[in-house]
Amino acid sequence: MKSFWKWICQWGSPQLFYLRADTIRRFIKVPTYSMVILGVFWGLVIAPPDYFQGNVYRIIYLHVPMAFLAQSFYFFMACSAFVFLVWKIKIADIANTVLAPLGLCFTILSLLTGSIWGKPTWGTYWVWDARLTSMLILAFLYLGVIVLRSLINDNVRAQKFCAVLSLLGAINLPVIKFSVEWWNTLHQPASITLNKAPTMPYEMWLPLFFNIFAYYLLALYLMLKGMQVVVLNRERRTSWVQALFND
Repeated sequence: MKSFWKWICQWGSPQLFYLRADTIRRFIKVPTYSMVILGVFWGLVIAPPDYFQGNVYRIIYLHVPMAFLAQSFYFFMACSAFVFLVWKIKIADIANTVLAPLGLCFTILSLLTGSIWGKPTWGTYWVWDARLTSMLILAFLYLGVIVLRSLINDNVRAQKFCAVLSLLGAINLPVIKFSVEWWNTLHQPASITLNKAPTMPYEMWLPLFFNIFAYYLLALYLMLKGMQVVVLNRERRTSWVQALFND
């Protein structure tokens, strides 16, 4: 157990994090892009059309992974904020810095693909129902963290305020999750849950699960790459970074 916690704590070292992240990123690069390409082809070409929606439903193979990632990244951002506020670990703030713009991109893609799906399904691109509104709030929370960090010149204060905002914004996550149950909304209930079998036939949910896994791998790759860039920028004056580039 002690060796495990020692291994976990080592990730807090910028140098060790950079080296380990580089190893992981190189290992998953080819499988990640291969799975994303295969997942897109599987969802758009191989999967059968829906009985009621026809081919319009195929956008779920992008929309659902983006919606999952948008919420997951904010959860991870809130966790990193908590770690930073309690233990002052630099890598936690670096994670917060990188997760915010990536999470914003996933949220925007989720909203855009949902709107494209909504027009033929609901007859409108947008309605102010609970799920859509709470997802829009999530986008503004991500944007708020990004803007707050850029506006505060004092790096120490910026790190602290961004961490606090990230934690406070986590209140929105259960609202997104349970919005379709708490309120009467146009948005359909989740087709995939942990305690129930999928409501779709396996020819449809299997490529959906595949795409979700593929996009999570892609998100991991992008997150590690982004954190490596921030680590190098913040540690550029240290001997290990200078030695890295001299080699």
